Formats: sequence, structure tokens, C-alpha cells
Amino acid sequence: MSEAATESRSNATEYTVSEISGALKRTVEDAFGNVRVRGEISGYRGPHSSGHAYFALKDDRARIEAVVWKTTMARLKFRPEEGMEVIASGRLTTYPGKSNYQIVIDNLEPAGAGALMALLEERKRRLQAEGLFDAGRKRRLPFMPRVIGVITSPTGSVIRDIIHRIKDRFPLTVLVWPVRVQGDTTAKEVTAAVNGFNALTWDGAIRQPDLLIVARGGGSLEDLWGFNDEGLARAVAASRIPIISAVGHETDWTLVDFVADMRAPTPTGAAEMAVPVKAELEATLANLGARLSACTSRHLDRKRQAVRAAARALPSPDQLLALPRRRFDEATSRLGRGLTVSIERKRARLERQRLTPATLSRRLNETRRLTGRDIARARAAFFAIVRQSRARFQRNSARLWPAPVVRRQKLQADTLAGLTRRQEQAMARRLDRLRAALTQADRLLTTLSHKAVLARGFALVKDADGTVVKRVAELAPGAALQLEFADGNAEAIATSGGARPKLAAKPSGKAKEPGNQGSLF
Repeated sequence: MSEAATESRSNATEYTVSEISGALKRTVEDAFGNVRVRGEISGYRGPHSSGHAYFALKDDRARIEAVVWKTTMARLKFRPEEGMEVIASGRLTTYPGKSNYQIVIDNLEPAGAGALMALLEERKRRLQAEGLFDAGRKRRLPFMPRVIGVITSPTGSVIRDIIHRIKDRFPLTVLVWPVRVQGDTTAKEVTAAVNGFNALTWDGAIRQPDLLIVARGGGSLEDLWGFNDEGLARAVAASRIPIISAVGHETDWTLVDFVADMRAPTPTGAAEMAVPVKAELEATLANLGARLSACTSRHLDRKRQAVRAAARALPSPDQLLALPRRRFDEATSRLGRGLTVSIERKRARLERQRLTPATLSRRLNETRRLTGRDIARARAAFFAIVRQSRARFQRNSARLWPAPVVRRQKLQADTLAGLTRRQEQAMARRLDRLRAALTQADRLLTTLSHKAVLARGFALVKDADGTVVKRVAELAPGAALQLEFADGNAEAIATSGGARPKLAAKPSGKAKEPGNQGSLF
């Protein structure tokens, strides 16, 4: 019964996948060898470096992939653009590699702008007339933001690229507002995110960002249509926080790009615009510090040289004292003669005066009176000074108490304790960051190691010289080979070369420990 069942199942003709794909290709090309298709260009990509262009033709219910080869592109009288409605002439064919069909265009004629592009141009003209695209209303980006808000999908590669780029350049706080970046709700969710970030406060539980990034990967006009919403464009224009638009690739333009304060060609470029490179800033500061030190040193050297030059221009002490010394010597020589003349004059005047007891008594009484008056004045002045000093001392003593000194000492002690705690917390955070970076690097090394691939059942083939063999064409019959497995190495010999190599393993007896050499024939 088993053999009968096998024969009944084998009655149908068996085809390979390639044969089925070839038959479908011939059927489609024979039935649709020459067709004319009217549709709107969507997802235009080209011309590539090869000179070919790829896009899709669509209407309101279906779409078909299209390709224009390099030779046809050179003959076209106009350049295809996104959203343009065209009439394409060509032939239908299939692409077996992806099991889909496409039209190979031989001629392309414009048929008018597409509905989406017409709507987009009408919105663009209206917003531009209102001045939302003017460069004068756009704000400058903060040089060193402390918090950056990112509006994008939390599961795509865009957010990972932005966070990775910011971490490499200048690590800071990144707030992610998750939204859908494709579909009917895209415009509503992104508008709510922009308004939500603007509703935050500087001193709230979640701090308001200094900069916003609206990001999405590339796509067709339909994929990016949510970012052409008029309400979203007005919300971006009204945002108090500067916004960088990173929607699509460099060739993709949306209304958000026109109203944003800055447009980035890619999400990674937006991260580079948002923050500077911390290492470059540190290098710049170090360079400026070195230049300041050098300038200060040169300035002091110039001043020192100026002082030395001025000192050389000043006269010596001997020169300065020469004239006074001469005058002093001349005065000394005249002093003896002057004293003699003065004594003679005093003697002559004394001889002319007659000294009597009454004269001496009058002079003594007058001197005593003047002395008593001066003593009374001195006593009164002394007591006045004492009273003033006592009053000043009493006023100052009221302010000199130990309590203010104790309060100031306690305040300084609290400040020192706070700084000590902040230092310990900063060191702990830095150690955590370094530990996390080391763990991530270790995981990355383990992931990229070829040992993990070998552990899943693969083997590495090398020739006798240890060179890795990548293609069968590199083998020759009888060539000695080295096979590296996850648990060790083995030797083998190629029985044939070319497109169909055959390797037969010959057991060498009992199983060998990992790392021992075996023989395969």
C-alpha cells in the first residue's frame, strides 16, 4: 500500500521553483508584451548610480512597480518626479527573485500632476502666503541644550540612531514621545506631541525640553503624507520650543520641513545639529586656556623688559645725590661761621637788656598762667576723648556677639557637607556609566565573534595555508582542507572542485576531545 500511494502521488508532473517562475514570466510577457498604463508616480528612486530608475504607478485602488533602464532614461524628454501623473508604455514582466510583477517602461509621457501633489502644492502656497515659511520667524537652535525631546516611533531604528549619535557627541537627557509615523493617525499624534512638549514647564516633574526633533525614516509620498497635514504644520510653526525636522531622506520634503526652525537631511544629521561635540569643546577650552597662559606670560615678559629699559634710563643714586651732597657740604662749611656770628649777636642783645627780679617774676607768672591754661585744656580734651571712646566701645560691643560667627560657621559646614555628597554621587554615576559601557562592549564583542556562528552548527573552511575558502571555484580536487568547528578542528580533502564540491568524512576511530585533529577523506 505504501508503494501504491507513492506511485499515485508521483503521477503529477514535478516542477522546480525556477521552472514555475520562468513559465509565469513567459506567460506574462507573451500576454502583455506592449501595454500603456496611466498612473501617478509614487516612491520615485532614481536615477541610481547605475543610471536606472525605480518607482511605482498607482491609482486610487492599486499600484504596480515600474523600472526605467539607463538607456531609456537617456531618451526621456522630461525628468520623472514624485506625484506626477504619467502615461507609461512598455511591457509587463516578472521578477522571480521576489515573486512579483513589474512594468519595464520604454516610453514615458506626462499626464498632469497627481491629486496628492496638487493638494500638497495648494497647502504649501497657502501657508507660504501666511508667512509660515519666512526665515525671519524661525529661531536659532540652542548651542548646548540640557534636555532634547524626540517625537518618533519608539520601535524603529530612527530613535536608536538619534540616541546613539547624541551619546557619542554630548550625552544629555533625551525625552521620547512615542507616535505612529505612518497611517491616518500620524498627524494627530505628532501634533499632540508637539503641543504636549510645549505644555511642560521648566520646573515641573518632567522638565520642558530646550529643543525638539521630529524624525522619521524615508518613504514614498503616501508614507510621508501625515507630515503634510496643515494642522501639524501650524502646530510646529506655533511651537515656543525650536524644532528640527528630520522626516524622510534628503530628497524628501514635507510641510513640516518648511515650517520647522531647521531641517536635517537624516535623523542622524538632526542629532549632529542638536548638540556639539563635547570632546571638541573640551579641546577648544584647553586650547584657549593654553593661549591665555601663553599671552599672559608674553605680556609679563614685555612688561618686565619695559621695566628693565626704564631702569636703565633712570640716573644712578650717586647722580641723584651729587647736588644735595654738594649743598650739604657747603652748608656745613658755613655752619661754623654762622654759629659764631649768631652767638655774637645774641651776646650783644643780651648785654643791651637789663634783667631784674621783677622782670623775671612777670615772665614766670605769665608762663605759669599759660601752663595752667594749657593743662586745663588738655584735661578737658582727655576726658572728652575718654567719653567718646567709651560710647563708641559700647556701640560696637552690642554688635560683637558669638552667635553670628557660630551661625556662619554652621552654614559653611552644611555647604561643605553638601558638596561632599554631590562629589560622591557624581563619582558613583560616572562609575555606573563606565560599567554599563564596558558591559555593552562585552556583549557586542560576543555578538560579533564568529564563535557564536560556529556554535549554531556552521563550520569555517580553510585551505592548507590557513586562508578562508569562500567559493567552491577556489577548490581543486585533492586539495587539503582545514575545518574549524565550535568544539575543535578537523582535516579534510576535497574529492572534486568547481560548482559541486563533495566532502566525505572518514571516521578516525573513537571521538576526539575538542581541539584534537581528525581526518576527513
